[in-house]
Amino acid sequence: MNKEENSPKKMLSLTDAHRAFGLLKPQHPLVSLINGTYTQVDESRLSHHHVLSFYKIAYKPKLHGKVKYGQSYYDFDEGGLLFASPGQVIGSHDNDISVCSEYTLLIHPDFFLGYSLAKTIKQYGFFSYSTRETLHLSEEEKVTVFELFKMIEKELSSRIDDFSQDVVISQIELMLNYANRFYNRQFITRKAVNHDLLQKLEEVMDQYFTNKTSLNQGLPTVSYLAEQVNVSPSYLSDMMRSLIGQNAQQYIHDKLIEKAKETLSTSNLTVQEVAYALGFEHSQSFSKLFKTKTNLSPLEFRRSFN
Repeated sequence: MNKEENSPKKMLSLTDAHRAFGLLKPQHPLVSLINGTYTQVDESRLSHHHVLSFYKIAYKPKLHGKVKYGQSYYDFDEGGLLFASPGQVIGSHDNDISVCSEYTLLIHPDFFLGYSLAKTIKQYGFFSYSTRETLHLSEEEKVTVFELFKMIEKELSSRIDDFSQDVVISQIELMLNYANRFYNRQFITRKAVNHDLLQKLEEVMDQYFTNKTSLNQGLPTVSYLAEQVNVSPSYLSDMMRSLIGQNAQQYIHDKLIEKAKETLSTSNLTVQEVAYALGFEHSQSFSKLFKTKTNLSPLEFRRSFN
C-alpha cells in the first residue's frame, strides 16, 4: 500500500460528507442534520480514515464495533455522544465494522461567522477529547439532547428565513452547554475510576523526579501526563478541574513546588541546582513560580524553614 493510500481522505465540505454517506446534497451548504432513524446511512462506506473540515456532533446508539479516533479505539457497546472538530482524523478500524449514528450534526466553521459562538466554541474542551472519552447519556439526558436534534432538524427542513441561522445557532449553543453539564455529571459519577487515575498521576509525577526524567525531558507537561494515563490532555484537565478544582497545568505546578520545598529543606543544593533538577531551563523561571505560589523566594523559604 503506498503513502497516498495510507493518508486520510480529506472532507472539505458537507457535500463531500453526504456524498461519502451516499446521500443527496445537504439543503444548507454549511449545516446538516442527518437523522439515521429514517435515512439509511452506511458508515461502513467510510472504511478509510478521514479528516474533517467541519464540526461533528453524533449520537452513537448501543452497537457493537470499534471506530478509530486519533491513535485510539472506542467500544461503542454503551452508545454515547461524540464530538469532533475540524482537523481531527476519524475512521473505521475494520472494513466490516459499521457504527451508525442515530443523529449526526455537521457544522462548517463558516456557519458561525459573525456570531460569538465562532470564538466560544473553542472553549468547549470536549471537542478535543478522544472517542474513548465519549459522553454517555442517561435516559433523561438523552431525551433532552434528542429534543434539540429534532428542533434543529425541524428548523433546517422548514422554509429558510432571516431568523433561521439565529435559531439554529442558539440551539447548537444550548446543546453544547448541556453537554458541559452532562460531562461534569459523568466526572462525578465515575469518581471511582477517576480516583484510580488520580492515583496513577501521583505515581507518574513521583517517578518523573525519582528517575530524573526531568534532567532529560525538562518540565513535565500536560501532554506527557495525559499520555501516561491514556487520556486526552483536554479530558485530563477538565476531569481534574471537576474533581479537585485544578486543571492539569495547575496540578503540575503544585507538584513542582512541593518537590522544590522538599529539596530546599533537605539538601544543600543551590537554587540553580534545584531548578535544574526539576526540569527548569532557567532558575529565574523557577524562582518566579516559587514566589507566585508561596509568596517567598526559594532562599527566603530555606531561611524561614531553618
